[in-house]
Amino acid sequence: MERRILFTIMLTSFLTPFTGSAVNLALPSLGAKFAASPASLGWVLGSFLLAAIVVLLPFGKLADRYGKRRFFIMGNGIFALTSLAACFAPNLPLLIAARAAQGIGSAMTFATSMSILTLVIPKERRGWAMGWNVAVVYTGLTLGPAIGGFLNYYYGWQSIFAVLTLLGSLAFFTARHFLQEEWYEEASSPWDKKGALLYGLAILLITLSLSELSAQSLAPCLLLTGILFLGLFIRCELHTENPLLPLSLLQGNKAFSLPCLAALLNYCATFATSFLLSLYLQSILGMTSRSAGLILLSQPIIMAALSPLMGTLSDKYAPAKLSALGMTLITIGLSGFALSVHQLSFYLLIPMLLITGAGFALFAAPNNNAIMSAVEKKHYSLAASLLSTVRLVGQVLSVAMMNLLLAQDWSGLSSQESLLQNLTLALLFFALISALGIVPAKIRHIH
Repeated sequence: MERRILFTIMLTSFLTPFTGSAVNLALPSLGAKFAASPASLGWVLGSFLLAAIVVLLPFGKLADRYGKRRFFIMGNGIFALTSLAACFAPNLPLLIAARAAQGIGSAMTFATSMSILTLVIPKERRGWAMGWNVAVVYTGLTLGPAIGGFLNYYYGWQSIFAVLTLLGSLAFFTARHFLQEEWYEEASSPWDKKGALLYGLAILLITLSLSELSAQSLAPCLLLTGILFLGLFIRCELHTENPLLPLSLLQGNKAFSLPCLAALLNYCATFATSFLLSLYLQSILGMTSRSAGLILLSQPIIMAALSPLMGTLSDKYAPAKLSALGMTLITIGLSGFALSVHQLSFYLLIPMLLITGAGFALFAAPNNNAIMSAVEKKHYSLAASLLSTVRLVGQVLSVAMMNLLLAQDWSGLSSQESLLQNLTLALLFFALISALGIVPAKIRHIH
């Protein structure tokens, strides 16, 4: 039964990274179909991310109240239905709306999948299970561009969403069949509606303003307003009997809060780097998208191959040591990228891709294991929701920082020289963020 539930969680975990990387390949076709600008097309990806971030934490709390199994199955059902809706979207606004609803469905599974896994798998095998779960996430990232590109080229962009409908339906029926038990926590306690509203407004405004920081003049005002709502949310949580986010969990439990911080810094440092390297290979070295994609594949392949092993090791050795070593390897890899781009040779990138891939594998499953092992059973859904939230917020921050750094103007340099300079600057900046991520793991290990 454990393996059947693990398979169900893995199938669902595959869907989101596969969706994002596959839909990326369809953006040019969507632009041609709907005569849309690049900024408008960005919302095909951004609406999913934004919707998921806003509802993740409240969904974790609601899943405790109404049942984790119910939320997990509903999330897969919503994902399948909204994928079908996206297939038949007659215009770009309705496609963006379908993608936002798809994000809401995925958030329901984000908020519950890791907590179900933690409840079902014994602690001595938890790292092994999380390693396989992380591996399938990287497999989704790896297969997404290849399958998405094939489907889009031969059958059109709708075929990607048709395949997602089939996979989402498979996940829905598999979950209904294999998840027989229901899990509740705090079913009768009052729900923090005010906290959920303030949290939603704060996260919406902050993430929206960060994603538009380099493009919209009103973005700084939105950011300040979002920070104000965040302050009100924190004040509300401190004086609420049953808060949406128990701040005591973050303040008094370093074994939980420090790996969450490490995860935030990890995703902030790494999410945008694949785009930067793709830009380098195509715009600087003049490679085709196919050739660039094949070179960049080496990183997720090594990540998927090593993650189950690293998850198993985290059952035997201190997860903090493994995740700190992983962040160290990522820092070395990012620094290597920054130092090698001026050599104008893709051969130098390949060893760095392998190093960062190994670093990802060392970091992800052990860090997830550390987070879920640091909280009581009643906080599993909250921990899973918070972990997914910091991952998505880290991704938004990564893209915002990348956009700001790529927009730097260098007088006296050609456009290609300026791009190369900005790529170097961005990669060095992300290497610094990654180096900072080593600190929480080391402190956690000392404690």
